[in-house]
Amino acid sequence: MNKHLQQLKYIILDLLSASFAWLLFFVYRKQVVEQELFGVDVPILFDNRFYTGIISISIFWLLLYSVFGYYRNVYRKSRLIELGQTLIQCFFGVLTIFFVALLDDLIPSYKNYYSSIATLFCIHFSITYLFRFIFTSITVYKIHNRELGFKTLIVGGAESAVEMYKSLTESSKSGGNYFIGFVNGMDEKGYQLKEFIPYLGSYKSLKNIIESESIEEVLIAIERSEQHHILEEIINELEGVNVLIKVKPNNYDILAGKVKMKSMFDVPLIEIKHDLMPVWQFILKRVLDLVVSVSAIFILAPLYILAITLVKLSSKGPVFYYQERIGIHGSLFKIIKFRSMFVDAEKLGPQLSKDDDIRITKWGKIMRQYRIDELPQFWNVLIGDMSMVGPRPEREFYAEQIIVKAPHYKHIHKVKPGITSWGMVKFGYASTVDEMVDRLKYDVIYIENMSIFNDLKVLIYTFKIVFQGRGK
Repeated sequence: MNKHLQQLKYIILDLLSASFAWLLFFVYRKQVVEQELFGVDVPILFDNRFYTGIISISIFWLLLYSVFGYYRNVYRKSRLIELGQTLIQCFFGVLTIFFVALLDDLIPSYKNYYSSIATLFCIHFSITYLFRFIFTSITVYKIHNRELGFKTLIVGGAESAVEMYKSLTESSKSGGNYFIGFVNGMDEKGYQLKEFIPYLGSYKSLKNIIESESIEEVLIAIERSEQHHILEEIINELEGVNVLIKVKPNNYDILAGKVKMKSMFDVPLIEIKHDLMPVWQFILKRVLDLVVSVSAIFILAPLYILAITLVKLSSKGPVFYYQERIGIHGSLFKIIKFRSMFVDAEKLGPQLSKDDDIRITKWGKIMRQYRIDELPQFWNVLIGDMSMVGPRPEREFYAEQIIVKAPHYKHIHKVKPGITSWGMVKFGYASTVDEMVDRLKYDVIYIENMSIFNDLKVLIYTFKIVFQGRGK
């Protein structure tokens, strides 16, 4: 399926609906509001001002829809969810247009403000959702009737997998799965599912198979006896792979409320979410990162100057210390700190700092206590290597050791590392690999519960720790 073409179709429909809605609202303003204001018929003139307005308004709506993430997952839309999304998007859009473009207009009375808002909302919502409903219904119809489908791979080949395969293929209305083949849960051949679809190899080759077959969806249906030691390994193997992942639940999962029904015709499955936050929250998080980092660099300039001076006086060597760390999606970047150790502190190889570490200067101990040494990282945030809040980045040397003990460590690379994190707030600095593993659980929980609200809580507790001098 051509995802980009489908996105373009939605964009064109939204562009047409926004333009048509604004045209009708323009006529309403001329025929109702301005006629009441001036007491005479007002001619409808489509001049340069009108065309500038209709182009600007249409572009505004497209940007707003993009911020809300509407053009993602264009083949997996629910008409009921789309109704709610369109209502929310139209509400915020109309409110913005009112305050930016309509608030200063001449009107006969204040009731015209309310009538204008209500009219614009009703016109825009009705036209936009009508176009979307028709187009989405056509797509859903094609999926249900197996005219469109997602290339699907099954992980597992025994009874559980066969049962799921039959449920999906024998359903009167398709969920959109076009089965390419399966890989087995255990590293053996000859599972029952081989009678229905091709066997493609071991689950240990998942990434290569997904890439070579252009897989879009992975369904995991392994036997209960395999789940404890294989399911986590499979999920870890799929980390960073751009596919939809669903797991066949057991009775406990169903009773625990993990299975969420999206369609009356879907087979019950647990979906492994890739979207950690709504798109608009990710955009807001980046905006906050920029605002806070720029503000901090200017406001804390005197502290920067003091720190630079005392670093130079405390020992010989450069003011700043650069170290390679692992960032989002496993990419490497240079983290910046005020130097808190003597030069050549790691001439014998990487070492973690600990209490009463003789490699740390006297001023370095004070900086670490109040986390002053971390202040240059506002530059890392500004250029996009880091965020204000996120898991602390580690060096490859230690990351490799952590993965051996905790393979799920790679999950923290879903997001940008941060200056502070829930792990730092709850646990603090780690002086051993085992302590890094203990701190990891807090970072994983943070990622699975990411929100702007939780970021603000982490920042508030970080400020509290810094002011109390508990940053060690």
